[in-house]
Amino acid sequence: MSSKLFSPLSIKSITLKNRIVISPMCQYSAKDGFANDWHLVHLGSRAAGGAGLIIQEATSVCPEGRISPGDLGLWKDEQIEKMEQINQFIISQNSIPGIQLAHAGRKASCSSPWNGHKKLDTTQGGWETVAPSAIRFQETDTLPVALDKAGIDKVVSDFKAATKRAVSASFQVLEIHAAHGYLLHQFMSPLSNLRTDEYGGSFENRIRLTLEVVEAVQSEWTEKLPLFVRISATDWAEGGWNAEESVQLSKILKEKGVDLIDVSSGGLVSHQQIPLGPNYQVPFADQIKKETGILTAAVGLITEATQAEEIVASGKADLILFARESLRNPNLGLTFAHDLNEDMAWPKQYERAKI
Repeated sequence: MSSKLFSPLSIKSITLKNRIVISPMCQYSAKDGFANDWHLVHLGSRAAGGAGLIIQEATSVCPEGRISPGDLGLWKDEQIEKMEQINQFIISQNSIPGIQLAHAGRKASCSSPWNGHKKLDTTQGGWETVAPSAIRFQETDTLPVALDKAGIDKVVSDFKAATKRAVSASFQVLEIHAAHGYLLHQFMSPLSNLRTDEYGGSFENRIRLTLEVVEAVQSEWTEKLPLFVRISATDWAEGGWNAEESVQLSKILKEKGVDLIDVSSGGLVSHQQIPLGPNYQVPFADQIKKETGILTAAVGLITEATQAEEIVASGKADLILFARESLRNPNLGLTFAHDLNEDMAWPKQYERAKI
């Protein structure tokens, strides 16, 4: 029986050659938001390595939305050129280039992981952070500024403008980052959103900004190309965002024309309690898929071909996103095809190593 992991998946006008996706992973290697040759080699090698879809790291829609000064950005036209070059290489390898657009909110303005991932103040090259409410992520953080209506409107318009640039850069899949404790997730969770206006309180109010961003993105993103949304299915903390709300949101997003929910979890609060283990997030993708009918992607400690095959073959998710495992092995697609006895095309330059 042929592998489900290596079966194609058509979403709107594109067809992924397999269900292996390179998850967006920050490289903390940009300058002023600009991609460079590190990103070309990092993303390009994974396209040559057989993955069906390559999603560029969380790319900030504005300078203050970056997690770190080394984050990629799409807040000005000059940032398009290098991304276009990278995408054309990805396309040349019969893979699909995707982008994740993001705003880090109160989790912005941090140093890179190899510099301690510490909050940067303005004397260290950092900047003032924003959030739905003036609540710190870590007790030692500076207090974020609660966004007013003008600030919220700017976030929406920044996502819209970045989407227009993503189209110009030839991205073929766009993912909105509403997970991992970043700004849209901060609005969704009652642990970080204490607002009393139309953006706080009820479930409908807490998801309002995410829906406004979806609508703004759709105004620039062609209906012919897939639109994903990444969510954290649960905060893993009492009183926080939960799986039932994730199902409810996913139903609404499906009705709004979103094609796939990329299902992760956690990241909102520092006191989260996550029961880590292989496939620990897969049940959330499975639940959302079964209860809403929308396509889902599974992520998190999925490291082996047979493990990924079982998830897709049993209908728990439609795509598998690989992060750390793809850092360990850029040729993940080629390796997994060998593991599952699937024949797939190799780059001509590498064919002599194919056994």
